[in-house]
Amino acid sequence: MSSQTGGKGVLLKLFWSMLYISTFTFGGGFVIITFMKRKFVDELHWLEESEMLDMTALAQSSPGAIAVNAAILVGWRVHGLSGMAVAVVATILPPMAILTAISFCYAAFAANPYVAFTLRGMQAGVAAVILDVVCSLGTGVLKERSAVHLAVMVCAFVAAWVFDVGVVYIILGAACVGVVMALARRQGGHKA
Repeated sequence: MSSQTGGKGVLLKLFWSMLYISTFTFGGGFVIITFMKRKFVDELHWLEESEMLDMTALAQSSPGAIAVNAAILVGWRVHGLSGMAVAVVATILPPMAILTAISFCYAAFAANPYVAFTLRGMQAGVAAVILDVVCSLGTGVLKERSAVHLAVMVCAFVAAWVFDVGVVYIILGAACVGVVMALARRQGGHKA
């Protein structure tokens, strides 16, 4: 569902969409991915939900900020190299501007109890948005009715929640399962 045709109009819409999402999103990569899904899957229909799920997994498992990694993947999918560049610039501009402004008056912000209370309140909102991501993307996995995907999802939850396994190990384990499944599909395709 790529929007490779459309040139400057698509790039401009991509830029403003990513700039808006990045400007008004607090709470990290998972929150921004929720808004990216709503914009690019639900509203603009530039991506399929399964593509967004795959991009989320890739963005999380790649080094760097999840938001920037997701912007790279979405931009590339929407409009190639130029889409990737536009999406990344639009994603990093708001945090850079905010951090620059805060750095000039850090002492006043750090000692301000209202800022501290505001940030604590935002944590509750972030938790709700992350829960929304889990429910939305998890529902997509459940709809596929794939025993392997369901098993990976349940095992990842149990490993993190019950056994306190680090996220890195869970991601590596899930990646290994994905590689094995891809190789099995490839082998099955060559025999047919």
